[in-house]
Amino acid sequence: MQTPTQTLTLPQARNLHLAAQGLLTTPRRKATPSDLRQCIQRMQLLQIDTISVVARSPYLVLFSRLSTYPQAWLDAALASGQLFETWAHEACFAPVEDLLLHRSYNQNTRRHWGLMNGQAVQARQRSHLDALLAHIGSNGPVKSSEFARTDGKTSGGWWDRKDEKRWLEALFASGELMVARRDSFQRVYDLAHRVHPHLTDAPLPEAAEVHTGFVEKAILALGITQARWVNDYFRQKPRLKDADLDALVAQGVVQRVKVQGWTAPGYVHHQHTELLQKAAAGHLRATHTTLLSPFDPVVWDRERASTLWGFDYRIECYTPEEKRTYGYFVLPILHKGTLVGRLDAKAHRAQGVFEVKALFVEPGMKLSDAAVRAVAEAIQRCADWHGTPEVRLGRTVPEGLLERLSNALLVSG
Repeated sequence: MQTPTQTLTLPQARNLHLAAQGLLTTPRRKATPSDLRQCIQRMQLLQIDTISVVARSPYLVLFSRLSTYPQAWLDAALASGQLFETWAHEACFAPVEDLLLHRSYNQNTRRHWGLMNGQAVQARQRSHLDALLAHIGSNGPVKSSEFARTDGKTSGGWWDRKDEKRWLEALFASGELMVARRDSFQRVYDLAHRVHPHLTDAPLPEAAEVHTGFVEKAILALGITQARWVNDYFRQKPRLKDADLDALVAQGVVQRVKVQGWTAPGYVHHQHTELLQKAAAGHLRATHTTLLSPFDPVVWDRERASTLWGFDYRIECYTPEEKRTYGYFVLPILHKGTLVGRLDAKAHRAQGVFEVKALFVEPGMKLSDAAVRAVAEAIQRCADWHGTPEVRLGRTVPEGLLERLSNALLVSG
């Protein structure tokens, strides 16, 4: 294994990661639709989740990087074909330039439940799938809500979906259907060749090309990463070892670096050579304070978040209430290159209220008055963007932070 030639401190590695993710510095101007597309291209993936106690996750991930912008821009980018939906880290938006890579991986390599169920369904109920495809072909795009249940039930979770929903998901996983757009965040399915006509004649890349492409894209998106974290970004298998990256290092595609305190080397894509040099020279300065989605790439990988930030983060919205430590929809707080805390929030849109149920500062972390003001301003910006400008604070840990934060909010509001 080639010996790393560059050494970074842990804060320098953090800043390199944030710079690659678009979270190092506060935006200096209002965002544009082009900025939104470039933001997703930088991240490679934008994870989708339907929970809406605050903004749904993909919109919030973009807000953390762009600040205030119209949520309709994301919907428009999907409907215009600049983005597409795919299974990747989970359900994600991805840049259309990567469509063939994802399509090849999902059809030939990924073992997603929808695809596996699709194969089983096809063996038993191909006639129903063909009838559904024919219906869409003749009548146009459909939503699953357009099909009434016929089993007498009024609703069902993912384990108890109506037939048409399962068939739509199976056909989406197999690639026969794609998501043409979203209406009120509901998927609108259409025939794949109508959503992206070039798919009819486009050959899919081979598995080896797809694997290497995703490995490179993951390293590029992360800015700096250990080998063992690479596969999680696109949910590839198996987990990589350092030896698996020897070829890319030898080709000059990625560079091995040493990070103080890490027992394993880090990897930086050659496109980030300038950022790496700036980081090593101490010229990457973190200035941004914002709230992050629970599904932000920065905290996707629990081990990575712990190693990079000393931040042990677990999404608790799928955990029974009595077993939660922090709350239902807990937003990590990023302040100038450090994850300083987390808050449990809910936007009451009808009342115009942004409720902070609880805010927790990380153990051992002391926030200066300037940091408290920056956090208060970040909360207020997020509240204003939601159309819920009245911020109501619940408890804080430590307790003494409540008065300081309340006073800072009065000023920022």
